[in-house]
Amino acid sequence: MTVRTLQGFMELLPEEQIVMEHMKAVIAHTYELFGFAPLDTPVLELAEVLLSKSGGDTEKQIYEFKKGDTDLAMRFDLTVPLAKYVALHHNELTFPFKRYQIGKVYRGERPQKGRFREFYQCDIDIIDRDELNIAYDAEVLAVIYTVFQKLALPAFKIYINNRKLLSGFLEYLEIADKTVDVLRLVDKIKKIPEEAFLGELGDLGLPEAKNKTLLNFIKIKGSNDEIIAKLEDFKIDNEAFCNGLNELKTVVGQAQLLGIPAENVQIDLSITRGLDYYTGTVYETFFDEHPEFGSVCSGGRYDNLSSVFMDKKFPGVGISIGLTRLYDQLHGKGLLDIKGPTPNKALIILQNSDYTAQAMQLLGKLRRFDIAADVMLRESKFKKKMEYANKIKVPYLIIIGEDEAANGYYTFKDMTSGVQQKASFEQICALLRP
Repeated sequence: MTVRTLQGFMELLPEEQIVMEHMKAVIAHTYELFGFAPLDTPVLELAEVLLSKSGGDTEKQIYEFKKGDTDLAMRFDLTVPLAKYVALHHNELTFPFKRYQIGKVYRGERPQKGRFREFYQCDIDIIDRDELNIAYDAEVLAVIYTVFQKLALPAFKIYINNRKLLSGFLEYLEIADKTVDVLRLVDKIKKIPEEAFLGELGDLGLPEAKNKTLLNFIKIKGSNDEIIAKLEDFKIDNEAFCNGLNELKTVVGQAQLLGIPAENVQIDLSITRGLDYYTGTVYETFFDEHPEFGSVCSGGRYDNLSSVFMDKKFPGVGISIGLTRLYDQLHGKGLLDIKGPTPNKALIILQNSDYTAQAMQLLGKLRRFDIAADVMLRESKFKKKMEYANKIKVPYLIIIGEDEAANGYYTFKDMTSGVQQKASFEQICALLRP
């Protein structure tokens, strides 16, 4: 048998997994900082539940199988399971309901660079009954900004738009019957030449003059205030357009009140999120110097989360970070601080096994003080023990030998500087605790 890992599934070395777990922990902590409660839905669902909102390529990519007489499927994303959860528990939940979920999802697509069959998504959603205050759209912006700041990622910008604005402009151009197709084309505009974009609009049967007007509209640039002023100058008397513009102005203004720097939020009228799912604010996040990564965090507002499962209205807003893909791209560019394959801050080394009892006692005390530590128990020469410490890149050594045992101190060595000193347990704790 040839031992191998399936294509499209990530398997990391310990030093890499430590960084991945750190990223998950930072994201979870930030989500909770903003009042989002954790949620964990099953990986397996009834196939009819997961297929309820699918179609086209999505349906082809869902892992589906039968166990006995039951048709099962593995979750494709975390949104449909959330919709089912709200439909089941809406009488027990308190709204607005703020939830986060960090979990693996599964897609049976062709594996290639940056695309996986199993990957982590890190989602947040804010859901309410009947109406959801537009200020929550700005709070989602603040979550994205805070997560990326805490992860110390490269310079980034969150691009925002409003689907109502675009839909209203298409109504103004009298091409509203082609809204779904046009918005899907707009979503691709950064990936295709302008001539190809105009050509595809023409293939939809739309007039050339209106196509150019639409292209010029989505190409409007400037600061957020300048773009809003240009949109107001159109003086378009269309309800959807006016609502979209007002919502966009509110979100930008609330983002400023929440302390998000202006350089990290940019209105971009070409951002549409091609899915029909979104109905208002939409977000996409890009690294300034790494556009090749694509959007690393996206989402938006939707009118009704659980419409397939029930007739009550639950509007919401949310975003998702594709953590596996993000990690893979950052690692590939050498942008992650990969250290040693151990979470330990200190390693205890013995001159010989005579000092095992002292080492175990010290180890227990360190851990009770929340200091990650371990002891090298393998019988080997001292040089071999030092080689092991260097290989695992542990930051500090605590050495116990004849002198240390006789005189009641430890030899404490900083593995980065090479400096070592005699230290008591209290001094070691002071040096190791943050």
